[in-house]
Amino acid sequence: MKHRRALIVAAVLFSVARIEAQSTASEAPASKEDIQRLFVVMNVRQQMAQVMDDMVKEQSQMMRDSLKRRSPRISDAEIQHLDQAMHELMKEFPYAAMLNDMIPVYQKHLSKTDVAAMTAFYSSPTGKKLLRDMPAMTTESMQAAYPTMQAYMEKVMNQIDALAKEDKQRTVPPANKN
Repeated sequence: MKHRRALIVAAVLFSVARIEAQSTASEAPASKEDIQRLFVVMNVRQQMAQVMDDMVKEQSQMMRDSLKRRSPRISDAEIQHLDQAMHELMKEFPYAAMLNDMIPVYQKHLSKTDVAAMTAFYSSPTGKKLLRDMPAMTTESMQAAYPTMQAYMEKVMNQIDALAKEDKQRTVPPANKN
């Protein structure tokens, strides 16, 4: 009797697993066009540009603070020149290429049904609000985390300085005493 129950339970579990695998396998993958439409609805390019712009501003501030502490003699003009160079480089940021690189990743993880549901959500008032507020939320989060990031960057820079000193001491031959 126990053996028979175990077989029945095993058969039911096997059937459920098989049905689940079939339903998952039969779900159509998202096409490149599906993902591209999702990206348009989600304003991915604009959001990416906004996040990158905010990140560059935060990184620039951290770089300026770090440079001023490490090289007190650095002039404002030199710092401004470095800032300008970073901003010029960002003007040529390859957003379109990055979006194309992202499509296969989204296709791997999202089915046509997933993308349709996400497109519907991000087309809704709540989805649009989330998309509208996400850049500000990201910026404010970065600003809130700035002191922690700055302290960590200081720690990393101090460790790099210590390692550089150790390496220099190992490579400098001891003075000959005659």
